[in-house]
Amino acid sequence: MTANQPERDTTEQHTAPVAAFLASHLNGRTDEELSAEFHQLLDAVRAHGKKGQMTITIVVEPPANGVDSAPMPIGVESTVKAPKPTPVKSLYFLDDDGQPVREDPRQLAMDFRSAPATQTFKDA
Repeated sequence: MTANQPERDTTEQHTAPVAAFLASHLNGRTDEELSAEFHQLLDAVRAHGKKGQMTITIVVEPPANGVDSAPMPIGVESTVKAPKPTPVKSLYFLDDDGQPVREDPRQLAMDFRSAPATQTFKDA
């Protein structure tokens, strides 16, 4: 090394911007798919008033056969946990056998009959 050459700083690292990687991965198809999933999540959160979650995982595999100059396979996976509507519930009573029934088994049953049909209130 000569006196005129500056010494290389080995502490400085160049980082790869993740957003740029995701935008260019698979010629932009990954960015489109992630954006569509994200907007579906936003719609579900707005519609149901509950929180949701989206997880993006970047999977990096070592080069084939441990060769340093071989390409590294990199994949992107995503998982969306969108909120769902609250299921509608119905009320039931338990009968003497412990079975769910719609009518209260302790309530006395009343017989109903149809009233005669008439056009005038005086006859009713």
